[in-house]
Amino acid sequence: MFVNVGRHSSYGIYMTGVSDAVSEDDNGVILAIEVSAGSKRDQFPSGYNEWRKTVQCRISAPPVGGKANKAIISCIASNLDLRSSDVTIMSGATSSSKRVHINGMNREELVSRLSLDIKS
Repeated sequence: MFVNVGRHSSYGIYMTGVSDAVSEDDNGVILAIEVSAGSKRDQFPSGYNEWRKTVQCRISAPPVGGKANKAIISCIASNLDLRSSDVTIMSGATSSSKRVHINGMNREELVSRLSLDIKS
């Protein structure tokens, strides 16, 4: 997407979207997410933070005793039609910013799914 920045219309900002939040490794993909625990309902994806390059995830479970992390795994797996065992939190277990490993998908497939879900 090309954004007009006022009177300097020959300049612009290129925004790549959710693809910046996704990388690929030998066993699947790694997704950067930002979690809001204690929300009214579970929702993934719930948006995209272009500054942090993270996909947003809302979870109703409180961030106590690993409940939110279990809910995150379940919510992501359910939305992507995967088993919970295919989703693993790689880093950020006690942070709102996390990196999640997803087995069974490639980068292009995940970017496509997330882009469609976020626009809906």
